[in-house]
Amino acid sequence: MNVSPRTTRTWLITGASSGIGGTLATTLLERGEQVVVTARDRERVGEFERRYPGRAIAAECDVTDPAAARAAMAAAVAAFGRVDVVVNNAGYGLFGALEELPDDELRRQFETNVFGSLNVARAALPQLRQQRSGHIVQISSLEGVAPMLAGETAYAATKFAVEGMCEALAKEVAHLGVRVTIVEPGPVRTDFAGGASAKSPEIEDYDDSVGEALRLFAQLAGNQPNDPVRVAEAIIEAVDADQPPLRLALGGEAAEAIRAKLDGQRRDLDAWDHLARSTAFAS
Repeated sequence: MNVSPRTTRTWLITGASSGIGGTLATTLLERGEQVVVTARDRERVGEFERRYPGRAIAAECDVTDPAAARAAMAAAVAAFGRVDVVVNNAGYGLFGALEELPDDELRRQFETNVFGSLNVARAALPQLRQQRSGHIVQISSLEGVAPMLAGETAYAATKFAVEGMCEALAKEVAHLGVRVTIVEPGPVRTDFAGGASAKSPEIEDYDDSVGEALRLFAQLAGNQPNDPVRVAEAIIEAVDADQPPLRLALGGEAAEAIRAKLDGQRRDLDAWDHLARSTAFAS
């Protein structure tokens, strides 16, 4: 893999008040990059401006509001003249039995994780297209490829959605010099669990599946195997590459689970190839 020499770039990161977004922002600023850090509450990212004057801009951005996404992009261009990398990181987890999850909470999950990512990408594309360069980094999850536990149906659905969005978008914009990378981390030691909404099942039938999964999820909090600093460094290395990946799995468990998922898909495809090829009109 060839890695291009780094020059100072401008990054815009959503959901940068904590977790992967906050760690990535700090890592970049320590390396001398320029970063627009955003959060729903600007005060939660204001410290970046104080610590890195002239190189960090704090901006309010509720990703569910398209106008807010456009305003954040405008602030980035006004401050630094361009935007080189947009990191779609804002999101949260909703966990519980699908049958029991309230309609409004399901819609909120999709509004944030899916439409929020769409809003930011759509706000960024005019600038990236005009520049004929740029990189959209979508923070997905292992659950966006190979869901591991019961109770992740809603969250996994949103991550599958953004994976499809980005895979298709990459084909739309490659000829314009705009690249797309989907990051698929396994469990990272952040406060993600603290910001998640977990609904213990009330229907007894789901206790052995969803209930047990939520108990394991609670035990994992604070013991996740992946270091957020190393995750941030890996994302930067991928962006630096001459040929960045469309998908970047991070964490040994993510690599193993995704490989097993793909192997299983291939086995099904091979086993049912005769049926797959049976649907054409008879010649």
